[in-house]
Amino acid sequence: MNSTTARYAGLLLHITSLPSPHGIGDLGQGAYRLVDWMEEAAFNLWQILPTGPTGYGNSPYAPRSSFAANELFIDLHQLVEAGYLEARALDHVPSFREDRVDFPAVTAFKMPHLKAAALAFIRAGHTERGPYRAFCTAQRFWLDDYALFRTIAEEWGDSRWMSHWSRELGQRDATALRRFTDEHRQEIEVWRVLQYFFDVQWKSLKAYANACGIRLIGDVPIFVASDSSDTWQHPHLFKRNAEGVFDPVSGVPPDIFSDTGQLWGNPVYDWPVHRASGYQWWIERMKRLFSLTDLVRVDHFRGFEATYEIPASHVTAEFGSWVKADGVGLFEAIESKLGHLEIIAEDLGLMNDEVLALRDGHNFPGMKIFQFGFTTTETGEPNYHDDFLPHNWGERFVAYTGTHDNNTTLGWYRSLSKKEQRMVRAYLNCRSDAVVPAMIRALMLSHARTAIILMQDLLKKGEEARFNYPSSCNDENWSWRVKGDELSPALARQVARLVTISSRDGRVVPSIN
Repeated sequence: MNSTTARYAGLLLHITSLPSPHGIGDLGQGAYRLVDWMEEAAFNLWQILPTGPTGYGNSPYAPRSSFAANELFIDLHQLVEAGYLEARALDHVPSFREDRVDFPAVTAFKMPHLKAAALAFIRAGHTERGPYRAFCTAQRFWLDDYALFRTIAEEWGDSRWMSHWSRELGQRDATALRRFTDEHRQEIEVWRVLQYFFDVQWKSLKAYANACGIRLIGDVPIFVASDSSDTWQHPHLFKRNAEGVFDPVSGVPPDIFSDTGQLWGNPVYDWPVHRASGYQWWIERMKRLFSLTDLVRVDHFRGFEATYEIPASHVTAEFGSWVKADGVGLFEAIESKLGHLEIIAEDLGLMNDEVLALRDGHNFPGMKIFQFGFTTTETGEPNYHDDFLPHNWGERFVAYTGTHDNNTTLGWYRSLSKKEQRMVRAYLNCRSDAVVPAMIRALMLSHARTAIILMQDLLKKGEEARFNYPSSCNDENWSWRVKGDELSPALARQVARLVTISSRDGRVVPSIN
């Protein structure tokens, strides 16, 4: 049967990885230059990781807030241009590495300048004016508590409100909070202003990208960090034991990433409480995310059908249990309030019929990871029926060579046994030095409606450019950066030709189902 559809090509590159003179990718010129380069390369989707403020370990999947943004993404040059920061403040920038983020050094450099700009904004009386007041009103569900949370955490030198703050502040005693607020009004206002700065800069960048024909794909972690403003503001939304400790906690059972599973340690949702509230917290969360992006990838989609819960006292994830979640009621409520949203379901891991029904019932595309496809049968022969090989993909999928949690394609190939490498070369019909471009080409020519390529794979980077080692505290997790001169016109032309050949320009074209 003939039908029509549009095909898309996207780039996966997080904000932290952008070129910038200030040690970390931000919303400044490096972001706009990337958009220009993507337009030259004919990309029409830009996928990023979660943009929340990170804490210990720097993971964007354990943010200090599910609503707030990482203040380090704010571009200092735009604050100078707006008159909130003295130009001489940027005369002596430390010599940061171009290829890695040094998070402590970046924080030590940027946060004093960001706070100085926020104070200048406050002293100029801008907090009483329309745009700022409108922002605060629109984001009231989370903003005031987030600003208060960050101020208290700074005062106590720790964000672990359940164990490292005074009991009164941790348990949100009204009198204690009122007293603290009265004593720290300006510091609290600074955190609100920083979120406003981000919002203004982000929406300008998004408008620019959209005008260039590029839509943004955001990312929503299914869980929240235990030491976040979310758990502090809404502890009743999460399962706790008799002592008020978050118990059980989240993770996944043993899999290809870890023999002992992954003990994430995040609090797990008390779904009956969410249901009784009309899923307000989730609705507000999704509304906020879709105000910043055009599509959203939902991480660990499997967890909306059932969550793998592990007793908080355990040190591995080997002995948890699956407990039913409430994804059906949740997504029905979200669509009832916000309409149908463009959501990508990260449907990796242990799937079952219920998870697939939840995904397909809402017409959410799933994900395919090329690297996962090279498996063998019980007799040791290549398994060409594997669902992750491109010739077995359906149309309604978003396909990747790998994700932020995998090795780069070159690093992955080099880590394989000789036998596995021969299997890969035979499938791609290429030599070892051509595996990466051959995989990208096969990905782009596949029937999957959307193909997304990691920047590291476009640049043929090895394991040294891997972005994350799951279930580890590797010092270089989340820190890789692309250098400005690596975004070459020649590479853009190569990608543009491949986009043309594979009909991934976003236009409606004939296809066969």
